[in-house]
Amino acid sequence: MKITALHPNHSLRIRLEQMGRDAIALTKPKVISLLLLTTFAAMFITPAGLPHWQTVFWTMIGGYLMAGGANAVNMAYDSDIDRIMGRTSKRPVPSGRVSKNTAYAFGLMLMALSFIILATLVNGLTAVLAFIGFIYYTVVYTAWLKRRTSQNIVIGGGAGAIPPLVGFAAASGSLDITAALLFVIIFMWTPPHFWALALMMRMRKDYGSVGVPMLPVVATEAETTRQIWIYSWVMLAITLTLVAIGAMGWIYMTIAIVIGALFLLRAWQLKKDCTQKRALELYKYSLLYLALLFVGMAADRMIL
Repeated sequence: MKITALHPNHSLRIRLEQMGRDAIALTKPKVISLLLLTTFAAMFITPAGLPHWQTVFWTMIGGYLMAGGANAVNMAYDSDIDRIMGRTSKRPVPSGRVSKNTAYAFGLMLMALSFIILATLVNGLTAVLAFIGFIYYTVVYTAWLKRRTSQNIVIGGGAGAIPPLVGFAAASGSLDITAALLFVIIFMWTPPHFWALALMMRMRKDYGSVGVPMLPVVATEAETTRQIWIYSWVMLAITLTLVAIGAMGWIYMTIAIVIGALFLLRAWQLKKDCTQKRALELYKYSLLYLALLFVGMAADRMIL
């Protein structure tokens, strides 16, 4: 049997490809995609009108780098518990492919690069807001709240609510009541979205095994689904407030009511029948819901 040794260049190429895959994985691109959608849509609903394509381009680049940097720092900090949980054990840091310090350095480098891009090629307010989002996620949520309180995702949800502020500020150079409502919508959307995922048996077992007090771990299913039901109603009310203040028209209103009613239906079904199937249905729909809601906002402004 003939054994052929790998050519040094081939071995190097394999290592470089793995490094590239790990670098991308550290940024959590699937998570960032929805954040960038809310950033993008918010740029088209400001009083300033349609944004310049260069502004859109650099805001998207800077937004990805800032969020990706925050995710890398989050993975480095949480590597001790990620190593224990089955869902996260194969991530670059807990698996041992990337060192903790390297992940920290990578995340901070992306943050710095993002701030420079946004400050110089977009505007200062956009850079500051993106940096606030970075600190909110890495310090307030990851380092402070996540392992200490069952309200971690409620308060920590503010981090995911900052991207539309970034987009709004990038296009207009300022913030107003519409921007504030975009923040509140995502702030209220986050608990039902994440708790639905956390109700899944594997997720609850994982969080319980590492002592992270997510609500489904420390409270009953009945209480968790009751909280989801309440937050869903508040979220729907706030989405319609955009119409009440004249920020959105009938196109958005129609979309918000229809997809909001479907969100409530799934939340009610989960409340009455708390099963893995119902929890997964709500979780998956919540992703589609937020995407459609923000696309509806942009469509409303561009068509009317």
